[in-house]
Amino acid sequence: MKSTQLPINEYASFYAPYVNALGEVDLIEELEISLHDFIRFVQNIPMDKFDYRYAEGKWNIKEIIQHVIDTERIFAYRALRISRNDQTPLPGFDENDYVENTQANNRSIQDLLTEYSAVRHSNLFLFKSFSEEQLKRIGNASNAAVSVRAIGFIMIGHQKHHQTVFQERYL
Repeated sequence: MKSTQLPINEYASFYAPYVNALGEVDLIEELEISLHDFIRFVQNIPMDKFDYRYAEGKWNIKEIIQHVIDTERIFAYRALRISRNDQTPLPGFDENDYVENTQANNRSIQDLLTEYSAVRHSNLFLFKSFSEEQLKRIGNASNAAVSVRAIGFIMIGHQKHHQTVFQERYL
């Protein structure tokens, strides 16, 4: 399925910038392409930038990479629950609390990227395992309706959003 074919009623409006920024991409192909693109991009960031904060109270690049990993895990959990027809409303999460409780700054960039790669590869297998019916299933996460396939596109858009933030505010 292409991102441009995703009906807007399958995700909350606050996710629209993530989905719209993708252009026309295939879900499975872009999950894989964006993985390699992100790793290559991060590996080209100068070493002295990984601990840089562009303003007080903002996360540094290591913390953002950990945030992308954590968020992707949460999105995958939501996709799994909804794909299995679990209609339990799934709560949101406070991203700031999550970042405050990581060890991102004590980790190497290679370690963070290795974990990111493992998580994304796992999610590739997860999304490849879904049938068309499962991809179309809609559940409730963060007090909003969302489909399994929309979660996949949001996952990609979220990662690309932070890659853009790196370019615009950190480099």
